[in-house]
Amino acid sequence: MCVLFPSRAVTGLLLGLSLWLVFGSPAVAGPVEQAVALQDASLVVSDGRRLLIADQPDRLLVPASTMKLVTALAAIERWGLKHRFETRFYLGRDDRLWVKGGGDPYLVSEELDRVVSALKAAAVRSVSGLGLDAELFGTQVIIPGRSSSNNPYDAPVTSLGLNFNTVSLQVLAGRVTSAEVQTPITPTAQRLGRGLGDGKHRINLVDGETALGHFGEVLKAKLQQSGIQVGAPIEAGTVPQSAKLVYTHRSSQTLGQVVKNMLEYSTNFVANDLFLLLGEQSGRASMDSAQQTMERWARQTFAWRDFRIEDGAGLSRGNRLSGRQMLDVLERLRPYLELLPVQDNDPGVRAKTGTLRGVSTYAGFIRRGRDWLPFSLMINQPVAYGFRLEVASALVRSPTLARD
Repeated sequence: MCVLFPSRAVTGLLLGLSLWLVFGSPAVAGPVEQAVALQDASLVVSDGRRLLIADQPDRLLVPASTMKLVTALAAIERWGLKHRFETRFYLGRDDRLWVKGGGDPYLVSEELDRVVSALKAAAVRSVSGLGLDAELFGTQVIIPGRSSSNNPYDAPVTSLGLNFNTVSLQVLAGRVTSAEVQTPITPTAQRLGRGLGDGKHRINLVDGETALGHFGEVLKAKLQQSGIQVGAPIEAGTVPQSAKLVYTHRSSQTLGQVVKNMLEYSTNFVANDLFLLLGEQSGRASMDSAQQTMERWARQTFAWRDFRIEDGAGLSRGNRLSGRQMLDVLERLRPYLELLPVQDNDPGVRAKTGTLRGVSTYAGFIRRGRDWLPFSLMINQPVAYGFRLEVASALVRSPTLARD
């Protein structure tokens, strides 16, 4: 028996009867019944061959951060799980050390320590200055839906960024220090920390130019700490053609690890970094090229017609997907099921949440016996934060589904 809810004209009596037949007791059916009764929502569950629950399966809704599942799949199919992103280091004729950003989303302080050790092993003892090449994305990337808050999830995206373009600070009586032993305090970080209250803070680096300057300051400090002399100037620009490649840094994180962490922590910086890289053309990437590339990939991969992709993290309210389309994505993600987060207190759910004001979404897999069934829940109206988790758990616990 397949339960379909094609319209909101379904009466409460018939709806309750249908859910009783499929889910058993009202105690278990409650959250699911409430979900399908919502006006601006869609709930879709499949066994891989047919839809078992199809509540407005083709209605286009805002997916919020479940958009990261689409980005994850596109990245995996483009590069493979074992792919490692690279950052290249050059020496110019004037002995300036140039860093060419390749969009490594996991270039963190610990990675810079490996870089410094490699440069020393390559006999780099002093440099006249630092040159930073972030031309792949530029420093003026405008991400739809990104706000101007100082929260980490609003970090700017650059192809040469450190620690997800955030800084962790400790403030005590107006004194600003680094809250991470692996990251030296910089003039940029101290400036951003002024005015913050006492305590620990993680804030973003505001914009691309600020983020690039902070990267240079941290790299300079680490080079000097290791005994490599660095001249004063730090400049942004393009690596000179005459510069000599001295080291290519391959991230210690594989794409599989990057995607798993991105989905677990819902890191917007990583998602839109990958999104931009997917749109790279002739050594340049932009949000426009990424949007066009992703929409072309979706049409070719799934034969979708009506949908909209504006960013890779789900920040934009202009993104539009249907529940049926989300299940298409999940079916192709099935081999990578272990990359999806496990729901707290319910190992029978592996799924990604999405949250914007007035938007609550959840998509992934529920375990039924030995099988993992894909589901998509998109709610574009205010509900309690934990409601989506209750719906997923109810789907896991129900005595029977149509396919059983």
